[in-house]
Amino acid sequence: MAKHETPLLDQLESGPWPSFVSDIKQEAENRAKNANNVEFQVKQDVCEDILGVLELSYKHGRTHWKHGGIVGVFGYGGGVIGRYCDQPEMFPGVAHFHTIRVNQPAGKFYNTEWLRNLCDLWEFRGSGITNMHGSTGDIVFLGTVTEQLEEIFFELTHKHGQDLGGSGSNLRTPSDCIGEARCEYACYDTQALCHFLTNEYQDELHRPAFPYKFKFKFDGCPNCCVASIARSDMSFIGTWRDDIQVDQEAVAAYVGGEFPPNAGAHKDGNWGPFDIQKEVIDLCPTDCMKYEDGKLEINNKECTRCMHCINVMPRALKKGKETGLSILVGAKAPILDGAQMGSLLVPFVKVEEPYEEITEVIEAIWDWWMEEGKNRERLGELIKRQGFQAMLDAVGIDPVPQHVKEPRSNPYIFWKEDEVPGGWQRDVNEFRKYHQR
Repeated sequence: MAKHETPLLDQLESGPWPSFVSDIKQEAENRAKNANNVEFQVKQDVCEDILGVLELSYKHGRTHWKHGGIVGVFGYGGGVIGRYCDQPEMFPGVAHFHTIRVNQPAGKFYNTEWLRNLCDLWEFRGSGITNMHGSTGDIVFLGTVTEQLEEIFFELTHKHGQDLGGSGSNLRTPSDCIGEARCEYACYDTQALCHFLTNEYQDELHRPAFPYKFKFKFDGCPNCCVASIARSDMSFIGTWRDDIQVDQEAVAAYVGGEFPPNAGAHKDGNWGPFDIQKEVIDLCPTDCMKYEDGKLEINNKECTRCMHCINVMPRALKKGKETGLSILVGAKAPILDGAQMGSLLVPFVKVEEPYEEITEVIEAIWDWWMEEGKNRERLGELIKRQGFQAMLDAVGIDPVPQHVKEPRSNPYIFWKEDEVPGGWQRDVNEFRKYHQR
């Protein structure tokens, strides 16, 4: 029988979609059923109380989690997020409800034995409630008490060889798509680069020293399956710099109806006969394609690698052979200054060990951001405050046309003295000579 009445939460179970409320109720029943067999290290009523406090929050229209009380494990400044309820007498099971982020494997590949070990650990020393996966990518353990943090950390690292993830003003857990392991579109090995940078920057991940959070995300191609362009301070998006590979016979097969476009989705959707002009050519954002006399032509100099044509006709069109990645910076969610998409910083770089071309850019960006950034100011907000040109100057990257977001609206041009031969004094002298004439 439920410990708390939850009429508002129960409504969330009435729709057609699976509900987290049902999941928590199921976990509460399991803990009650196994209470005599398992010596839980966290109170058995933690799941009932989390439902109770959430019901109260819905009823009052405000949160009942209070700020303050930083917690962690010895030697690590990140990975554990302190949670305290402001109604500990009413809900003792969640007086402490700390969240632990676990650094997920690259590509989120794991076997059932490894996953079962983590679940057993959390069932014993936590609430048993998990989030697979958080928005950063981590495996998230929801709800434990302060006394169990060191025990959980010890078991994670010594028994399971698993590290904590990032939290606080530090490098957050890098996250990547499945890349070359499962995807034909991948332009570089996302898992290798993600794994390397995770290990390379352990100090930045575990010892908060940044103005605010910083996220890496790795997309193997411009389809952006992990949405790195919208969710990471520095995104690494696979691309190519030569021509799209075209198989004209396969193009004709798509046009003739022998191959179903969109990997068969077109046929299943009952959209009628495939129209390459309407569904590919006219949808090209730069109008760089044409289909004439049974032949598809692409002006690759105008191509922006949007991937639409390749997604529609994957058997006819493939990425180029000279692959690498683009680096974009400054994306974030709408916390302070509104949502921002990433801006292109490095149009193309080869992805080759030891990845020095990539780490040089990362560390130059960090040096500038830590010097100029305000407290709780994301990289994108600093770029917006000081300007993209200021960042380029600081990191030593020469401006290129791809850095221009939009035509200038300010008619004034301010030159630095070292950019003009003779400097400002020459301009003053020329001005005086003109008026003397």
